[in-house]
Order: sequence, then C-alpha cells, then structure tokens
Amino acid sequence: MARAGVTVERLTRAAADLADEIGFENVTVSALARGFGVTDASLYSHVKNVRDLRTRVAILALTELADRAAAALTGRSGKDALVAFANAYRDYAREHPGRYAAARFELDPENASAEAATRHSTMTRALLRGYHLPEPAQTDAVRLLHGFFHGYVSLETAGGFSHSKAIDESWARNLDALDVLLRNWPSQM
Repeated sequence: MARAGVTVERLTRAAADLADEIGFENVTVSALARGFGVTDASLYSHVKNVRDLRTRVAILALTELADRAAAALTGRSGKDALVAFANAYRDYAREHPGRYAAARFELDPENASAEAATRHSTMTRALLRGYHLPEPAQTDAVRLLHGFFHGYVSLETAGGFSHSKAIDESWARNLDALDVLLRNWPSQM
C-alpha cells in the first residue's frame, strides 16, 4: 500500500535534492527512505529499484537543464545564443552538481528517446542555425559543443582549474574561440 503523501514525483524531487547534497552515485532507495522516515520496502510501490529511481532523477535533470537552455536561447542567435546556452549549462552544473551528474546517466533506449533527452540536441541545432551549418557538419558541431561544455564544466567542478583564478576569463575566451570556429567551419572533404 502506498504511503499517504509519498508520490513518484515527490520521491524523484527528493532524490534529486539528495543527489545535489551527497552525490548522484550515492542516491539509493535506502538513503531516500531514511529521508522520508519510512522503510525501503514502502518505496518499492513507487519505484522498481535504484536504477528506476536514478533514471527518474536523470530525466528530471535533463528536463530542468533543457528548460534553462530554452529560456536562454529565446530571442538570441549567433554568438549571443552560444554564450547564453553555454552559461545556462555551466550555471546548472554549478548549482546542481548531483542533478548534473544525473543528466549524464546512461539511459536505456526507451528512456533515451524521452522528450527531455532529445530536447538538448534539438536546442543545440537551433543554436547552430545562426551559423548556417549544413548536415553533416551540424551533427559534428553538436558533438563538439556538448563535448566542450561537458568537458570544461566537469573539469571545473572537479577542481581541475583550481590552480588558476582566471576560470571565468578562460571560459569566455573559449566561447569566443568556439564562435570563430562555428563561423568558419571547415568544408566537407
């Protein structure tokens, strides 16, 4: 029997908050049950297992990140869109480290095709329309941007740039370089 007041949505949000506090890899049904003051077994009427719980957190995080990116892109194009999109991504990762880790969780094919997962590629392609890139260059550019954003943010949040105080200036210069690259994309051979 489902406990009154406990819903899948509340569990998912609580698990996302817990991920931000203790790390996504430490989110378990047991840890979540302790937070709700219930037994593990009582949560299994809402989630199948820890993978199901983590998948739900991943989809929530992807949705939140996509919402931020969409808001950042509204009314912008070219470099302005690139910078706004990149900053939305970076800010989300800094504010929600556990959710950001969840957004990188490997989803099974059924969940990977969920709206939240596909919106990121769609929005990145919208950003790239301002650079007039044809296919297959657009696919390559999507991968480049996501690789750069993820790489920089992952290194930054792991303390990889702690030896330098010029992290924000470096971020801005890298975005300048990406803008130049996108405006001068190499032609297909």
